[in-house]
Amino acid sequence: MDERLASRDIVLLGAGHTNMHIVRMWKMNPIPDARLTLISSFSRATYSGMLPGTLAGLYEPDEMAIDLFRFAAPSGIRVIIDEAIGLDPDRRRVLFKTRPPIQFDVASVGIGSVPAGADQWSESPAVLPIKPMATFRDRLQRRLDQIQHSNPAKGTEAPLRLVVVGGGAAGVEVTLCLDARLRSQELNVETTLIDSGSSILRGYVPGTVRRVAQHCAQRSIEIRTNIRVEQVTDVSLRLSDGQSLEADLIIWATGATPPALISNIPLAKSDDGFLAVRNTLQTIDNKPVFAVGDSATLVDSPVRKSGVYAVRQGPFLWENLQRFLSDQPLLSYLPQPGFLSLLADGQGSSFLDYKGYSAHGRWAWQLKDHIDRKFMRMYQQYESVQIMPVRRDQTDPASPGRPAMRCRGCGGKAGAGVLRAALERIGNERPDRRHNAVEHPEDAAMLNPTSPAEMITIDFFQGFMDDPWLVGRVAALNSLSDIWATGGTPTQALAMVQLQEGHPRQQAELLYQVLSGCLFEFDRCGVELLGGHTTEAAELTVGFTVLGQLNGQPPLLKSDAQANDLLILTKPLGTGSLLAGIPQARTRAEWIDRMLVSMLKPNDAAADAARRSEVHAVTDVTGFGLAGHLLEILDASALDAHINLSRLPLLPGAKQLLQDGLESTLAPANRQVEFRTICENDTLKLQPEFAALFDPQTSGGLLLSVSMDNEAQLHARLRDAGVDARTIGELRATPGPATIHLHQ
Repeated sequence: MDERLASRDIVLLGAGHTNMHIVRMWKMNPIPDARLTLISSFSRATYSGMLPGTLAGLYEPDEMAIDLFRFAAPSGIRVIIDEAIGLDPDRRRVLFKTRPPIQFDVASVGIGSVPAGADQWSESPAVLPIKPMATFRDRLQRRLDQIQHSNPAKGTEAPLRLVVVGGGAAGVEVTLCLDARLRSQELNVETTLIDSGSSILRGYVPGTVRRVAQHCAQRSIEIRTNIRVEQVTDVSLRLSDGQSLEADLIIWATGATPPALISNIPLAKSDDGFLAVRNTLQTIDNKPVFAVGDSATLVDSPVRKSGVYAVRQGPFLWENLQRFLSDQPLLSYLPQPGFLSLLADGQGSSFLDYKGYSAHGRWAWQLKDHIDRKFMRMYQQYESVQIMPVRRDQTDPASPGRPAMRCRGCGGKAGAGVLRAALERIGNERPDRRHNAVEHPEDAAMLNPTSPAEMITIDFFQGFMDDPWLVGRVAALNSLSDIWATGGTPTQALAMVQLQEGHPRQQAELLYQVLSGCLFEFDRCGVELLGGHTTEAAELTVGFTVLGQLNGQPPLLKSDAQANDLLILTKPLGTGSLLAGIPQARTRAEWIDRMLVSMLKPNDAAADAARRSEVHAVTDVTGFGLAGHLLEILDASALDAHINLSRLPLLPGAKQLLQDGLESTLAPANRQVEFRTICENDTLKLQPEFAALFDPQTSGGLLLSVSMDNEAQLHARLRDAGVDARTIGELRATPGPATIHLHQ
């Protein structure tokens, strides 16, 4: 059954506990005729309950992280990794700095909170806010490396001075666990915990406060209360009592305050600055927006900020999203009056605080560990999920009950209103950018006679991820690459877009996202979109015919490679296997992050460096894989290639996936040229680098043939252009058919 665009959009802004419950429930039973989109600034969500234990070395980093791509994408959930800058509840749009807005019918805001006052000291390298937790470990390690580099004696002859600001649950746990980790590394550490209140752990029973204080005293951790930070330098804190406290590392873990994004959402706020919601979790403005977890304050049942409440809100949000879409009365969530709190001490025990009872022991840590691991197991079940697309009933009005047959030929085009709506929206939002397709859409575009086109190419592919803006960007760069590879400058383009069937509003939104993505790249590259064609199909397909000029220079031809030339590759390989692994939940989020960086890097700078370094031949490495495109050069130039497999650069994760036998569906076809490879020993064919030769690349790099005399110059120019290129082999004369010789 062909996939049809859903008519309603649910958008989750933030990957907090409550929103992630929606993702988990959707995986089990998606809401009919609706699409779920998860927007997050980071591709991995960090479970706050396990961060202190990870700092103490009690958990591996992966154990506290949820891979959003692997957890959500295989179930048909759209994952958008970008930082939102606002939300327009009236026009029902999430706003971004760079990419176009994303529309919703109903949204849930779950972006958490940030430590109060941390932004005052953002310029100080010594201050590390505990949030965003997704980056905390990396930021912490960078700071420790800086300290060690600037003063190698720190932590040995001279003490490493650790200061944690904020004596709440997060501050206490981080203090104990980070202190334990540093001491386990046999570092000389002086740790101080400071808080502005009269006591740490406000809201906890006196017994828990006393136990923690005694434990800190036994470990020589100083606790200072009734103190505020008034100034921060690179090496000290000036406090409200007039004293200075020397500090190498300052962890900021103060109480919760709203993130900047909350202030950019024009909805009512509570006295503490967070979004004001009723017990239904809907904002009090009666807009189609819910707010959950730390992002919201229940105006009728205020509670302190805690992940426990966010977890408990999950089932209520899931039910109310469905009720909202069905115009049914919403359920009310009533927070429990208290909850179990378990604070790790970093040494294999925990403090327990519950309904006036306090304890400390290894058994409490075992309980905390059991609860946390059980929670994370629900979100670390990464498996491929096959869901049949949900279609609205579509019948032939002439024969009630009989499914309507889609017209083909020109009858299969997307409606004129779809194209008009998308182009008008782009034109209104980009008045300073001129494109013939937007300003003067004609049946045939007029070319500028003063700058005649000398080159033409065409390329298109099916959407590789469920993010049409990214697909549009990559499709544009992929199409422009052929012009760059031939030594030209792209000037104009025609689009070809196939959209899934669906409501015209959804089709217009999809087309708008795709065209906005391609225009983002065309504008940066000075390319004008002349026009194009839009039709319907089972899957999103995007491509372009591109025109270009040579500017008075000869083209770079595949037939001009010469014997003894060196082969240089400008991008790593592996997009085929990585993309194949996404629907199978085998491609990790951090691998996708790096893959997208590579795919979105234009080849223009590399092509310019190649032209100025007098390369002999160029081709871009795309669908036929490195072997297929290399053979095009070899056949055209009547040469052999000698490739050092160990020199082939692979994208992170590609080696592991290829080693496990995961390949693109096009790889077997690309392997039809395998008989034209000769390995110096049979074991080379077992290496993942061998499989990478046939891996189809999407928006891959350039393969350059350059003389030995110009190799160093070319590498220098590529480095200056930010291109991490690698010499992978050389060309030699051949008496017979062109062959690829593979060496270790």
